[in-house]
Amino acid sequence: MKPKHPKEEVTFVMVKPDGVRKGLTGEIIRRFEQRDLKIVALEMFQPTHKEIDDHYPKDESWIRRLGQKTLATYEKYGVDPIEKLGTKDDLEIGKMVRGWLLNYVTSAPLVRMVVQGVHAVDVVRKISGSTMPYLADMGTIRGDFSIDSPALANSEKRAVANILHASETPEEAEHEIEHWFGKNFKPHVYKRFGVDE
Repeated sequence: MKPKHPKEEVTFVMVKPDGVRKGLTGEIIRRFEQRDLKIVALEMFQPTHKEIDDHYPKDESWIRRLGQKTLATYEKYGVDPIEKLGTKDDLEIGKMVRGWLLNYVTSAPLVRMVVQGVHAVDVVRKISGSTMPYLADMGTIRGDFSIDSPALANSEKRAVANILHASETPEEAEHEIEHWFGKNFKPHVYKRFGVDE
């Protein structure tokens, strides 16, 4: 298979309910475009529970990782998971957290987009900042517009509100673009001034 031109790399981005509610979609797009990334697909939509359920992994190892992250947060802040959640089993806690995530992402309209450009996957994640907003650097989307943390979210039995989702790898981006835009989606290759550079 012929490798793509570096400018043709694409990634998937989804503005989550808190990002939409705060009116940040335009700001998010502006920040991507400032880095010479191009928005090649864009749509606001209300997801179904099934669509979101199919978006997030269902394998046991991923769910256990969610539970382990929650247990680590509880340990860091001296919180008893049995008192708060009724269990300390990482799989059971992971299932709870995944449920909170599904409830959060289906609570309001979302904006889905495909972003294209040089190293799009890595650059979009860098612009977005750490998925834990309280750790995100100032100057990143999450660092500038959110302060949420797993300690707060877990105490309120909800997902961390972190503005947006961005694919972690090119393979994940390919899967997510197919899931949200269909198998036949082909982004138009952006050519500056009509010339393929």
